[in-house]
Amino acid sequence: MKSLHGKVAIITGASSGIGRATARLFAEHGACVVLNARGAEALENVAREIREADGQVVAVAGDVMLAETHERLVETALGNFGRLDMAINNAGTVGKIQPLASLDPESWHEVLNGNLTSAFLAARAQIPAMQKSGGGSLVFVSSFVGTSVGLPGMAAYGAAKAGLMGLVKGITADYAAEGIRTNALLPGGTDTAMAGDQAQKDWAASLHALKRIAQPEEIAAAALFLAGPMGSFVAGSALYADGGNAAVK
Repeated sequence: MKSLHGKVAIITGASSGIGRATARLFAEHGACVVLNARGAEALENVAREIREADGQVVAVAGDVMLAETHERLVETALGNFGRLDMAINNAGTVGKIQPLASLDPESWHEVLNGNLTSAFLAARAQIPAMQKSGGGSLVFVSSFVGTSVGLPGMAAYGAAKAGLMGLVKGITADYAAEGIRTNALLPGGTDTAMAGDQAQKDWAASLHALKRIAQPEEIAAAALFLAGPMGSFVAGSALYADGGNAAVK
C-alpha cells in the first residue's frame, strides 16, 4: 500500500543511515522525495537507488546550517513536484566529545547550529510552503541523549537535541490549527556510521531494554508513522523509538 502517494517530502541527512533508510521507505510508499546532504556523490547514490526502483527523487547537496540550503530545498520541491507536504529534518552533528568545562565556545555553537538552529532554518522555509498546500507534517529527529539521559562528554549535543522539543511545541502552538503537525522522533542507538566501532555499539546496546541497537529501517518506519496518515492526530509529541531506553533509566 502506497500510503504517501501524491505527497512530496524533503529529507535532510539523506546520504546515509537513518536519512537514507527514510528516503527509500518514503519513496517506496509513493512520495516524491527531495533529498539533502553535504556530500553530493553519496547523496546522488541514494537518489540513483530510488530511481532504479521507479521512485521520483531530486537530490540537492548543501549545508543545513545555511538558510539558503533550506530555501533551495523548498524551491526544488515546489518547482519539480508543485507542493510540499512533509519534511524529515534529520541532519545533525555530534561534535567534540569532551566534558563541558573544557569545550570551547566555537565547538558549542557548532553543535547547536548543526542540530537546533538548522532545525529553525528548516521550519522557517518549510512552513510557508505547507501552508500553501493546506497543511503538512514536520518531523525533527532528536535523540534519547539530552531527553531521557545525559552521556559523558555530550552536554552540547544533549542540550541541542533537547531544545528540539521546545521548538516542536512552539511550532505546534503557532501552526497546528492550520493543519501543520510537528513532532520529534527520538531514536535510540542505531547501527549507523555515527555509532562507532563494535565495542561502542555493544555498549550502546546495553543501555536499551531490548539489549540491541536499531537498524536504520526501524527508525525510518517510525518517521513514516509520524509523517504519514496513520499519525494524523499526533502533534507536538516526542516519539521514543529507543528500544525501551527511556523506560529503564
